[in-house]
Amino acid sequence: MPLSRQKKEEIIEQVKDKIARQKVGVFVGFSGLKVEDFSVLRRKLKKEKGEIKVVKKTLFSLALKKAGLDINPRELEGEVAVAFGYQDEISIPKIVWQSSEEFPQLKIKGGILENRFVGPEKIIELAKLPSRERLLAQLVGSVSAPISGLAAVLEGNIKGLLGVLARCKAKA
Repeated sequence: MPLSRQKKEEIIEQVKDKIARQKVGVFVGFSGLKVEDFSVLRRKLKKEKGEIKVVKKTLFSLALKKAGLDINPRELEGEVAVAFGYQDEISIPKIVWQSSEEFPQLKIKGGILENRFVGPEKIIELAKLPSRERLLAQLVGSVSAPISGLAAVLEGNIKGLLGVLARCKAKA
């Protein structure tokens, strides 16, 4: 049964709102994917404050136009779902990429990053980046390394002085 015009308008508005809130969107081909596997992906995305939405390409393209983006999802082959990430740019592509490794029917077809279309290679590149926490830990380690080295050098001089004083005391 075809959707009524009013229902289509509601879907377009919902998707437009999701596009306005998203930090990253990943276009995913899911032909041949089992419902259970799709549900697993949906749960993983939900844990990271993301979601996946299956929308007809024509309605999605209208929502993109309403949101002011010049992206045409009709150029993508097959059925397409969109995974939206609202928290950061890395976690959702990482989950989708890991899931595509687990479920070969899941194909990354591109995405939306900084309000423009990016190819699947860019999404996979994002997915391979370390997490935000790991990057921050590396930064802290890099910043604190010179300070730790300086402290060790100064400590060595003090230990040397204490050793000399201890030997002088022992001779006296």
